Amino acid sequence: MAAPVMRRCRVWLGSGHRSVGNVAELRGSEGPVAASALCRSAKEVTEKQKRNVPWAAVVGLEIHAQICSNSKLFSSSQVQFAAAPNSLVSFFDASLPGTLPVLNRRCVEAAVMTGLALNCTINKKSLFDRKHYFYADLPAGYQITQQRLPIAVNGNLSYILRMGKNQNEIVTRSVRIKQVQLEQDSGKSLHDDLRSQTLVDLNRAEGQLRVDANVSVHHPGEHLGVRTEVKNINSARFLAKAIDYEIQRQIEELENGGTILNETRAFDFKLGRTIAMRDKEGKQDYRFMPEPNLPPLILRDSKSSPAHTSDRQVVNIDWLRERLPDLPSAKRAKLVECYGIQPQHSFTLLNEDGLVEFFEAVVNATRMAPKKVVGWIVKDILGYLKQYNLEVKESPVSPLLLAELLNLLESGTISSSAAKQVLEVMWKGEGKTPSLIVKEEKLELFRDQNELECICQTVMGAHQKEVAEIKKGNKKILNKLIGQVQRTTRGCSDPVLVKQILEKLLS
Repeated sequence: MAAPVMRRCRVWLGSGHRSVGNVAELRGSEGPVAASALCRSAKEVTEKQKRNVPWAAVVGLEIHAQICSNSKLFSSSQVQFAAAPNSLVSFFDASLPGTLPVLNRRCVEAAVMTGLALNCTINKKSLFDRKHYFYADLPAGYQITQQRLPIAVNGNLSYILRMGKNQNEIVTRSVRIKQVQLEQDSGKSLHDDLRSQTLVDLNRAEGQLRVDANVSVHHPGEHLGVRTEVKNINSARFLAKAIDYEIQRQIEELENGGTILNETRAFDFKLGRTIAMRDKEGKQDYRFMPEPNLPPLILRDSKSSPAHTSDRQVVNIDWLRERLPDLPSAKRAKLVECYGIQPQHSFTLLNEDGLVEFFEAVVNATRMAPKKVVGWIVKDILGYLKQYNLEVKESPVSPLLLAELLNLLESGTISSSAAKQVLEVMWKGEGKTPSLIVKEEKLELFRDQNELECICQTVMGAHQKEVAEIKKGNKKILNKLIGQVQRTTRGCSDPVLVKQILEKLLS
């Protein structure tokens, strides 16, 4: 039997605190008041004073991440995105009586690598449990998960924020990871409002990431507040918006004398707000029990693995640790160290798929220093890509063509402004090389200093007012004359040489 694919790796992130300022005002009253009014006023003042205390928010994330595997967690069903509904369903996926789960080794390895990447302790023995609940997309009436003893626990994730006016300030933060666990995915409910029907797709492969955010607010020093859970958020951008909205909603509710319900909410991305779904006051009894059809999951490392045991029979933690790819923080550090670029540039290079490889290919083919190359990559190339909504791999300017252009600039054949003109022509995708464009457009730098001196004299003659200002001591005006010379020569003059000639003529 063949069927769909999608195994899930569930990650719980520990709580993080966030201070939230309060803008409530305290206004005084005027005139005489009765005793009862005084009591009421004193009470109101006390309440308002409490409101002036800043709030702290606590956020916990439950992240459901799809594992990249060819088959499902407990069956041989194929994984194929956007396959026809129920076209990839095995007997086990359909929960037919007598079918048994078979654990996918690839999914176990991916979960271990996730735990290692998050600095978790990998449990050499972990257990599977049944989580019972009844819903149409779960035909067995239970979900196989890891509740009591998951595959990895007690991790942490450090990350870097770019702050400040120009995002040049680098700040490191850390979040706790409670656990990483393997979990069977449920089906997908498809609601047909026209027919008032709900259909179920058991392919279990249509979402790569879903996040449940648990949010509460409290005054520092006091007990934690009642939390709400915002379910099934499918992007980092919507996650941030949902959390920000929910924090502010809870603060306003409490400051207006209301209470926060322990409830499940959904995020409406069109309205930009969370909406109540169902309350959680009566806690659901999932009746967790050990999964009888799966034995304990035993992992090994180099010390505990028997010498006679083949790699096909065990999952070796140390073997996976050695094959763990560089994490983003390590990649950024290598870029800064190897090429001497600014940390903020390393962020940009890594944030765009394929941009690091593009940058390194240019560096390897040009004489220009990497510090200068990265400027052309993150400002000019990336600017064009965003302007035309293209991915790096779709760029009409290849790394080799850009390298040739930068070599012309580095050798002094063309000026920086001329190089930008050439890049603009190259971006049209006509297949012309930088050298050919320079020749056709006559963009080579002026070599005749006498001719350039004549152009400078002409510009000065046409801008007598600016010349007078410069002679009075306003040296900043000189840049305007340099710009005029550049426009006259269509960017084919060396600004440094132009400045020297102008200063000589002005003296």
